[in-house]
Amino acid sequence: MIEIKLGKVLEVNMLDEAISILTVEIAGEKYKAINYNYLTGNIGCGDTVVLNTTAVSLGLGSGGYHFVITNYSRPERDIDNKGHIMKLRYTPMQLKVMAVEEQQSQYHDKFNKFTTLNGMPVIIGELHSMLAPSCIALKYLDRDIKISYIMTDGAALPISFSNVVRELKKDGILNATITVGNAFGGDFDAINVYTGLITSYAVSKADITLIMMGPGIAGTGTKYGFSGIEQGYIIDAVNTLGGIPYLIPRIQFGDKRLRHKGISHHTITVLSEIAKTSCTVVIPKMDKRKMDYVHSQIKESHIDEKHNVIYEDGSFLADANKYFNYNFSTMGRGYAEEPEFFNSCAATVLAAYKKYKTGGNLHV
Repeated sequence: MIEIKLGKVLEVNMLDEAISILTVEIAGEKYKAINYNYLTGNIGCGDTVVLNTTAVSLGLGSGGYHFVITNYSRPERDIDNKGHIMKLRYTPMQLKVMAVEEQQSQYHDKFNKFTTLNGMPVIIGELHSMLAPSCIALKYLDRDIKISYIMTDGAALPISFSNVVRELKKDGILNATITVGNAFGGDFDAINVYTGLITSYAVSKADITLIMMGPGIAGTGTKYGFSGIEQGYIIDAVNTLGGIPYLIPRIQFGDKRLRHKGISHHTITVLSEIAKTSCTVVIPKMDKRKMDYVHSQIKESHIDEKHNVIYEDGSFLADANKYFNYNFSTMGRGYAEEPEFFNSCAATVLAAYKKYKTGGNLHV
């Protein structure tokens, strides 16, 4: 069941092609709301809207937003005749996109002719909070490097929900976005992770690809019950297509939950059980006490017997962010509280960049 309320739009606080950020009134109270223009059309002050208020009522991590289901004041919309692939399939909100690989697409033949990613480094992360530090670290190392981001459908489905993506694109740090599965709204929409990877290499011509879910993550405190488990089969997909997978380990010491101390149990489960092929796991340099703890986790889980575990110094991220000036946070904690988390991103980027530099022109 979903909770539904009627509201009136008081203000349109932000508007672009994909999303409208609103202030709405419900029973005399003001709330934040989001309208996805691709789903529910244009919106304006004074419009009466039907809102999904479930997440806010439950206190879940939607950012405190209600979501527009439909606009009573503008109920009818038309579609164009381009593309026929549906996302959010068989729901009242299903929408049509032009998938990059479908027959009508100008890029269709690239998928038929594709043979290999030709050793393109692919950096795989669990949390959306890994995206900005990874992109910034890459651009700090090489201003001309071309970065694509593949957003999976493990969390938020509209890429326009991500303020981080919007800022990275605006600042020219992130060059292309690709949404796969039921995620939608990227520069390119693809049907699955495999065609998303091919899109990054053959269509957007990325030098390095980042792949991780959008804002949010589902977790239950059980061994396998978290949406970040997708990292395992992403590793396998990258290997199948001839790329080189690098996994950002989720390393935290500021989280009070023991299961996330040091290397998170999410990362350990993915690497020890879910991934059927190997990847490179980059551990950031840290103080001896923390390093000893992480090293013991690696040995106990036998990760180093299955994967290539290496060590890099990711502390250059602090200088990188002095230049780019982004506000990093994960689970409400910033760089000062969780340096190992963010330095893991930069350390992984550094290792992938070194491989890229020795790989020559991957697109020849």
